[in-house]
Amino acid sequence: MHVEDIAAGPQTLQVRMKQTSQTLRRRVTKIITGRYLLSLPAGYAEQPKKKWPLVLFLHGAGERGNNLELVKKHGPPKLVESGRQFPFILVSPQCPAGDFWRMEVLDGLLEEIEAKHRVDRKRIYVTGLSMGGFGTWALSLVYPQRFAAIAPICGGGSPFLADRIKHLPVWVFHGEKDSVVPLARSAEMVAALRHCGGNVKFTAYPKANHDSWTVTYDNPELYRWLLRHKQKS
Repeated sequence: MHVEDIAAGPQTLQVRMKQTSQTLRRRVTKIITGRYLLSLPAGYAEQPKKKWPLVLFLHGAGERGNNLELVKKHGPPKLVESGRQFPFILVSPQCPAGDFWRMEVLDGLLEEIEAKHRVDRKRIYVTGLSMGGFGTWALSLVYPQRFAAIAPICGGGSPFLADRIKHLPVWVFHGEKDSVVPLARSAEMVAALRHCGGNVKFTAYPKANHDSWTVTYDNPELYRWLLRHKQKS
């Protein structure tokens, strides 16, 4: 595994579901830098005209810092590291220590990836666990037209803003015995979406505590569900 600047160029296109570490550079009101893992699907280099779906994965609070190896602890990056292949571009940023997901940074990251790689802009998805579950809700509420579907795990959001994403397919996951983020945080978002006519599914695991993500990300149906959805406009 090697470290590259995002401007390094097309040599990363040769990667087949190998995670490379990258650096984000984007001017917002100042230069914002961030590091992330990037996985390109098998066949990416061999199909130069094909556009690919993109999944943005947001980790939890325990993986913050400046060591990208931490991002591989859970979720899709862990599966890629163990040899799983996915038919989409996977982007897994790392949140700095002591910080929380910042929407403008994630938006900038997506813009960079869209500019540098062959992304199907109608098939962009976000999912995350715990702090990343909160980030998934927040990012979709701030940028409701960017995504084709979202899958927040053991997170929570702002139910009074739910109508902003009533058009968006949402699959929510949570452990009923979660002692870190109460089940009610997901349940209130689900109720708010249902109240405004949203398109939402809710899976609550009766025996799961905070780790409701391992079983979720191990389930191939999650990825099939995400990839079935495409923005209409």
